[in-house]
Amino acid sequence: MKLAEALMERADCQTRLAELRQRLQQNAIIQEGETPGEEPNELLMEYQRVMEQLTQLVVKINQANQRISLEDGKSMISALAERDSLKEMHSMLVSLAQSAVPEQARYSRSEIKMISAVDVKTIRKQADDIAKRYRQLDILVQQANWQYDI
Repeated sequence: MKLAEALMERADCQTRLAELRQRLQQNAIIQEGETPGEEPNELLMEYQRVMEQLTQLVVKINQANQRISLEDGKSMISALAERDSLKEMHSMLVSLAQSAVPEQARYSRSEIKMISAVDVKTIRKQADDIAKRYRQLDILVQQANWQYDI
């Protein structure tokens, strides 16, 4: 199985677990004399089975990530950490740029004028540069995901 396939299967397991959790909660309590729409014990057993499957997948994915080096020689683990950092930095810069644009809600000259404390143009340029680095790194990660078996 390719790493990319394992990652998709992991996402499916996570979605399935969320659905099972919701169904368990919906069937956890019923009126006296009624029967639940679904058997909670069966749902719980299914939840445990999917959780075991997810755990095995995560171990295999992590082991594969430790072995893999990207085209540029960077380890997969380093690349994933860098990609997460770039994503967070981009999100922060975009949010900062949006917050720094003053609203023009003044109705008279006597009202206080708000001005930006940062150079919005520079912040947006930094965000664009980081987004580009993120995309380039993500391409390398995705290539490796489809290239390597777990």
